[in-house]
Amino acid sequence: MSKRALIFGISGQDGSYLAQLLLAKGYAVFGTSRDAELSSFRNFSILNIRQQLTLLSASLADFRSVMQVIKVVDPHEIYNLSGQSSVGLSFSQPMETMESVVTATFNILEVIRFLNPGIRFYNAGSSECYGHTGEQPANEETPFRPRSPYATAKAAAHWAVANYREAYGLFACSGILFNHESPLRPERFVTKKIIATAARIAAGTEQGPLRLGDLEIRRDWGWAPEYVEVIWRMLQRGEPADYVVATGRSWSLQEFVTEAFAAFGYDWRDHVLYDAGLKRPSDIAHSAGDPGRAAAELGWRARVLMPEVVRRMAEAELRSLAVHQS
Repeated sequence: MSKRALIFGISGQDGSYLAQLLLAKGYAVFGTSRDAELSSFRNFSILNIRQQLTLLSASLADFRSVMQVIKVVDPHEIYNLSGQSSVGLSFSQPMETMESVVTATFNILEVIRFLNPGIRFYNAGSSECYGHTGEQPANEETPFRPRSPYATAKAAAHWAVANYREAYGLFACSGILFNHESPLRPERFVTKKIIATAARIAAGTEQGPLRLGDLEIRRDWGWAPEYVEVIWRMLQRGEPADYVVATGRSWSLQEFVTEAFAAFGYDWRDHVLYDAGLKRPSDIAHSAGDPGRAAAELGWRARVLMPEVVRRMAEAELRSLAVHQS
């Protein structure tokens, strides 16, 4: 009999790739959306998995709604990838961000505790919780110092998971994921914005310039389809634990931009303008992760580093533009 997995936040980048992975492993995969009948689920069409999924409507801010969907699915594993996911947007929508991340996490944990403590639970954490990591990459013991409403919400959810694990013995863990990208990223994320703009300039459908904020910030960028593999591995262990998921390498945004425009044969300096208005109230200058525990205990290491991430995203963007223009 197939294992049943329930993914809250299934329609986003990580949810879509995780659903694809679990289907390949023989799972029956269920996912939720606020209104499953009206959602387009575009990512599922891109990955060609729409017909293999069972999609349900649920509001994670509503305890009764969460309980109902978990009762119906009766899952072996629950993956919580839901919530407002934009750091920039969290500054203008702090309470919406807090509710969508923290309230949702508590509701799921409480339902598991009451209905079936044997369910294994994964919570999507974030490297944003660390704030500046400086020259020393963050590991699972590095203290949190969040610098945005989004990071504050993710930090609260992380400790809620740890509390339920320790207080009630739940198999509950958080993956502290550093930046990870793919063609499924929406354009509100700066990485996709850069790739998409460079592709449109190359195709002659946009003149530019591309306006960006601080190009000196440094991030640890990985490949999203690789990261969902380690998410799944966390729930297959004998004991629950939290893990940093990262490549172990950091790059500046300028290096990312350089690679992106070079993929289309351009010099980024001819197409990019600095815009001070795009700087956030408090941004992270340097973000770096130490994935040593994931390597030692889960047997996982990132294989795709930033230059290859950019190349793959650029190729996918060109294919997408060609389809739309044909």
